[in-house]
Amino acid sequence: MDGKERKNIMSGKPVSIVLKEDQSTGRLTEGIVRDILTKSPNHPHGIKVRLMSGEVGRVKEVF
Repeated sequence: MDGKERKNIMSGKPVSIVLKEDQSTGRLTEGIVRDILTKSPNHPHGIKVRLMSGEVGRVKEVF
């Protein structure tokens, strides 16, 4: 599923995100969503989330 729409993402779901420092390489980090940080219903670069590990990034894929 696409990570650009907030309705596709909820706490406890596994996702792949791009961390700020990995934006140039596009390297993905997988984890479980703890908090959704983007308030708008969609975002062109992906909804920003915090994972259970504490890492923050934009969602590229929802499993």
